[in-house]
Amino acid sequence: MFHREALRSSVEALRANKFRAFLTALGLVIGNASVILVVTISLTSRDYILAQIQRIGSNMIYAQYETGNNGTIATAAADFIKVADVEAVRDKLGSRIVAATSVMNSFDRMRIDGREHDVAIIGTDEFYPAVRNLDLLSGRFFDHSDVGQRNHVALLMQKLAKQLFGTEAAAVGQTIKLYGLQFTVIGTFREKIETFNLGELNGENVLIPITVLKLFAQIERIDPLYVQARSSSDVEPLTNAVKAILEGRHRPGAKYAVQNLVAILSTARDIAAVLTAVLVIVSAIALIISGIGIMNIMLVTVTERTREIGLRMSVGARRRDILEQFLAEAVLISIAGGIAGILIGVAIPLSVQFFTDEIQIPISPLSIGVAFTVSLLVGLLFGILPANRAARLNPTDALRYE
Repeated sequence: MFHREALRSSVEALRANKFRAFLTALGLVIGNASVILVVTISLTSRDYILAQIQRIGSNMIYAQYETGNNGTIATAAADFIKVADVEAVRDKLGSRIVAATSVMNSFDRMRIDGREHDVAIIGTDEFYPAVRNLDLLSGRFFDHSDVGQRNHVALLMQKLAKQLFGTEAAAVGQTIKLYGLQFTVIGTFREKIETFNLGELNGENVLIPITVLKLFAQIERIDPLYVQARSSSDVEPLTNAVKAILEGRHRPGAKYAVQNLVAILSTARDIAAVLTAVLVIVSAIALIISGIGIMNIMLVTVTERTREIGLRMSVGARRRDILEQFLAEAVLISIAGGIAGILIGVAIPLSVQFFTDEIQIPISPLSIGVAFTVSLLVGLLFGILPANRAARLNPTDALRYE
């Protein structure tokens, strides 16, 4: 019996029991589709999360006053980050940074929809929109003259602009009252990447020049100081440099929390890798279970075809030929199920892209190769025992089998 004849006999045997062959292969279809989908979902989630963090500002460094050993309010207030500290950071770090910007936080009451509301007021400068990755919806951002000349101008966040004036465009040119003074709205904005109110922006903010807000603040306190590094490889050294500058400009004992998003990015990558590994292991278990199913069905098949095996041996088939035939059947089932599972696993992510362009879904060629290889190995490994049992049958006993 040649290899081609063994393959032909295996195909004919599977055709004779199509439904059984389908159910046997179904486990591999599900297992392989799961492997492809799990890896695809994991890669998509990881890439999306990392992209969001990077778009917020993977090169961003932020500093805040943490604590001090000073006993009085006056001495503690001296340890707060000041505008002069921000200027010192700009001067000392120079071309290593894209920009450094300051944030002062305050509140005032505004009438919205006929009722008084507390509104968060942010005092900042012309570098803030670029560092915080803001999206200008209408009008313009601050410029150097607005900050330097203490102009009474303001920018409204999208949600607040709609509440006050109906649309973002309608807000530009309007006046609002803050601290008893009239401010002209010169623009509206939003975050390009939603930070879910984890920063100073909460959706209902007013931006005014920091030089103006300082006039109404009892204590000058920058919280936080933002620095955008020019190179991602320089983020860690710059983080240490910013901390050294702040500590060097204030009295001993004052502590400053200077952090960046590099650690968050690294943690996100590690979590994604662990989740991928766990999900792939679960999918691999599904493939192993399907392999056990193939072995059980093939053992039943050997028992049912005992007389056929005896007849083949009686007309000259060698044990090797019988082994090859039954092993070929197991491999054909596993490969057919594997290919079908791969096609389903690839088709589902590709079909999703017809409905949305916002999320790019990567298909991992490695996962496809691994799924196909595992399918082949499952057929070989779990087909060996039934094939070997068939090959070891005694021809005389097999012919007598009822």
